Amino acid sequence: MDTLLSAALTAAPSDRVVFDLTGIEGQYERLLRELPGIDVRFAMKACPVDEVLTCLADRGAGFDAASPTEIRQALRTGVPAERVHYGNTVKSDATIAEAHRLGVRTFATDSVQDVAAIAAHAPGSRVFCRLETSGDGALWGLSRKFGCSPDDAVRVLVAARAAGLTPAGLSVHVGSQQMTCEAWRQALDSLADTLVALRGQGITPDHVNLGGGLPASGYLDRYGARLEPPLDKMFAVIRDGMEQLRAVNRAPLDFVMEPGRHLVADHGAIRAHVYRLTSRRQPDGERAHWLYLSSGKFNGLYEMDQLSYRLVFPGHSGGRQVSAVVAGPTCDSDDAYGSGHRPVPVPEALASGDPVWILSAGAYATSYMTQGFNGFGPLPYTCVRDTVSPAETAMARGN
Repeated sequence: MDTLLSAALTAAPSDRVVFDLTGIEGQYERLLRELPGIDVRFAMKACPVDEVLTCLADRGAGFDAASPTEIRQALRTGVPAERVHYGNTVKSDATIAEAHRLGVRTFATDSVQDVAAIAAHAPGSRVFCRLETSGDGALWGLSRKFGCSPDDAVRVLVAARAAGLTPAGLSVHVGSQQMTCEAWRQALDSLADTLVALRGQGITPDHVNLGGGLPASGYLDRYGARLEPPLDKMFAVIRDGMEQLRAVNRAPLDFVMEPGRHLVADHGAIRAHVYRLTSRRQPDGERAHWLYLSSGKFNGLYEMDQLSYRLVFPGHSGGRQVSAVVAGPTCDSDDAYGSGHRPVPVPEALASGDPVWILSAGAYATSYMTQGFNGFGPLPYTCVRDTVSPAETAMARGN
């Protein structure tokens, strides 16, 4: 674990989310090195924390916003409106008009009905059409609600041109926490075929948006081993695909990417504490241990039904362990760790009040928290940075 993050978790006086801004900045710079020329639009939904957004904006990132509220938050970082796009294909007339009033001029779309609304309420804007993907290989496939077929994409961008909009680009999203290279190959091939079809209609996009989906590497698999996505191979496939698309387009082509989880997940952690380690007989007659924590599905770990987070129990190195289902504090049966309530090894000596660190929790921790389900309020957060002056290392909220 990063020393700065470890120190901040150790020093935390109570439950909270801790974000390592230095680590996030480093991850951003690594992405730029892997994909030279890529223009990053951070997916704000992954971590709508002002300090995180500002540190990325200061490094040159723009933002993928899904609502006027996110657009306003992005603009508060000082980033110019031209570096913010409305990346949600689901929009009302009112939200389109508000985004346009705020200065946004680039909109995602995937239907002719949406194109007509953009033309009416954001005249003269640029649009990029989102292609469907299978979502295979991702924890969350995103394959039904968003995106259209390549044939429909051509119709959508032809309609955009006819409506006085600029048919500026295409986009894909291979699914959140995508773990395969094949998903990227399929998406890039679909983009290439669509660019060829658009050229037949006299449309030459100026950019391709490769969306999100790049994985974090700090989660655990179902057997408790650290998950190691093939990032090097993914980046190689993407670089090759970018060259292929430039050749197919026969005109200059820029590339945008909307990373979210990839930039922040492994550089955020939750400091929680133990409620109780229990042992009781289950309906099947077997006796099972349950470890209840102060943080769960509704206050920081919304993705706990799909993801296996790494847990650290300070002061409990060594000693006997038991296999326990880890669960949050609420009266909701879904507030438990792992699909199917998978047990994980935990120290048998755990006592109520003992601290626990939940690692790689920097993505979606704050954005999915409820405002108080069952009376358990959202966690405060702290951002830390590797600086010389200790007085400048912590910026706390909600203390």
